Amino acid sequence: MAQQKSKRRSRKPRGGPATAPRAVPSQRREQRQARVKQVERSTLATNRVLGTVGERPKGLFGDLPISEILILLGIIGIVAGLINGGGPALLIGVGVCALAVLEVTAREHFSGFRSHTSLLAAVPALIVETLLVNFVGVPSVPILVFLPIIPVFAFGFWQLRRMFQLARQTRLARPPGA
Repeated sequence: MAQQKSKRRSRKPRGGPATAPRAVPSQRREQRQARVKQVERSTLATNRVLGTVGERPKGLFGDLPISEILILLGIIGIVAGLINGGGPALLIGVGVCALAVLEVTAREHFSGFRSHTSLLAAVPALIVETLLVNFVGVPSVPILVFLPIIPVFAFGFWQLRRMFQLARQTRLARPPGA
């Protein structure tokens, strides 16, 4: 005789829509979710170090994008200088572009909007290196070219980082336009 298999019954509750939870919006639940999201956003904003916070700081000339126009003109000068094989157009283009970029990055950095610590710390290191190579000469061992700029870059990075953190804390405590 063949054995009959016993049928197991599912332990899931049977029933249709009558036993399902109701999909009724709850004001308390929505308010609680909104409060939780707001607390999460404020916690993330206070713990954030990098990235942008608030509105971009105004330029030296107000709403006129003078620095951005100078960057464009500098790039045009660089391209024209490269096409002509160097010369004054290339040097002036690099100089104008570098000064305009330096102005934008310094403005954003010192206002606490966005950190440009590495770029700003590289500027005095580059100046020191240029002066040393021009007045002392290139050392016989090429790696020694980097030796004098390491402490200049490190000290500048440390100071600029502290300045940015102070400016960022000020910006978060008192948002611009408030």
